[in-house]
Amino acid sequence: MKASQSLKDVSKSTWIKLSIVTILYILWVIWIGNFWLLLIYPFIFDSYTFKFIKWGAWKDTKLAQKHKKVTEWIDALFFALVAVYLINIFLFQNYKIPTSSLEKTLLVGDHLFVSKVSYGPRMPNTPLAFPLVQNTFPVINVKSYLDWPHWGYHRLKGFGDVQRNDIVVFNFPAGDTVCLRVTNPDYYNIILNNAFDFAGMVRPEVPAKYATSQWSKNQYIMNKGREIVKSRKDIFGDIVYRPVDRRDNYVKRCIALPGDIFEVKHNQVYINGKKGNNPEKIQFVYHIQTDGTVLNDRFFEKLGISDDDKRSGSMPPYYALPLTKEQLARIKTYSFIKQITIQDIPADSTGNSVFPYSADYPWSRDNYGPLKIPKKGETINLNIKNLVLYDRIITAYEGNKLEVKGNDIYINGKKTGKYTFKMNYYFMLGDNRHKSADSRYWGFVPEDHIVGKPILVWLSLDKDKSFLKSIRWNRFFKIVDRN
Repeated sequence: MKASQSLKDVSKSTWIKLSIVTILYILWVIWIGNFWLLLIYPFIFDSYTFKFIKWGAWKDTKLAQKHKKVTEWIDALFFALVAVYLINIFLFQNYKIPTSSLEKTLLVGDHLFVSKVSYGPRMPNTPLAFPLVQNTFPVINVKSYLDWPHWGYHRLKGFGDVQRNDIVVFNFPAGDTVCLRVTNPDYYNIILNNAFDFAGMVRPEVPAKYATSQWSKNQYIMNKGREIVKSRKDIFGDIVYRPVDRRDNYVKRCIALPGDIFEVKHNQVYINGKKGNNPEKIQFVYHIQTDGTVLNDRFFEKLGISDDDKRSGSMPPYYALPLTKEQLARIKTYSFIKQITIQDIPADSTGNSVFPYSADYPWSRDNYGPLKIPKKGETINLNIKNLVLYDRIITAYEGNKLEVKGNDIYINGKKTGKYTFKMNYYFMLGDNRHKSADSRYWGFVPEDHIVGKPILVWLSLDKDKSFLKSIRWNRFFKIVDRN
């Protein structure tokens, strides 16, 4: 049969379908910005017209015909997985809140629709991956993705950029290296501060030649920590590396944008020297003393305090509870409450409690900064003191080779006292300020780690309750409010 005769046999409805698919495909190619993908179009055209390629020929084999029901299921499952894969990349994905870092704005057990188009979807670094699984298949504990091919960072156009106070889902920056048996704290905190405690060893004395700067001290201790972690598989397990898009997903609130100066004074955030807007349901931990009254389960349930929070740091008549402004006002009305004070950790002269873990920056969780947030294209003066702030950006996030010889800094083999950032960076905090492992502990979030914006809670389950009682019906299809 001639091609012209075959085209005449194509029905009008098929031409309409093909036209719609063609327009959508061309728009998609323009959006992605890779016109090599147009080479695939002849195959799409053929599937609607000539049908030279028999895409479903495998279903006509004897084996497939013998097990027709199985064949239909395999066919449907394959296309469903492809559809889910594409939706997850370009439109949205599901995310479950695992920790209380954003309570009471978002609750443990909230299931979210996370929009990829809000900030623009990223093309995957690891395109060959199983959908619905972030990095590891459960139960069998094997990787859910292939390391090859590996694509560089490329973000498509979205509806906008990350704004201050947006709630954002992102890949955990310190999650590039993971100890499979000890995932909390992160690998870098383990080797810098905790490897020696985990392994029952004493923190090493730093030789004089490494004590010339805080950066050199940290490097020495981290190298020793790496040796311990590597040698103690019985404690830490295997150590694995994960590319950006396969690092665990975190959700926090973006407090500071590229170019901002971030600071915390007595639990109050300041941006560029001005008081920041506190989220409506922000929480702090308060020390509470009763007149001897033991707070019961009914008390905690009425206030919406979880089982984990009511047990943490509490021993009657003394309690340590995370409270919102509304909860605090309510508790103050109770006659059996004798004293309430907010936790406020003063500046730490050792600098060992928060990022950048340097005595040159004696900060604490509640009194932090000032810290300038890096901005793309901005050049900073680099020295041996502030190197602890930016060394991970220079090496891990932006791919340079960094060396320090005495007080001299070398980047890619060249001595320098300046550095120009290649990406934008963000500073993320949890609304549950005293119970959130956030940027105060592991630093900046690079723009290539941004996943998307939560827009809707489609399901919410209370882990402290059982069966139908666990369903929070009032949170179904609740819009995620940035306030």
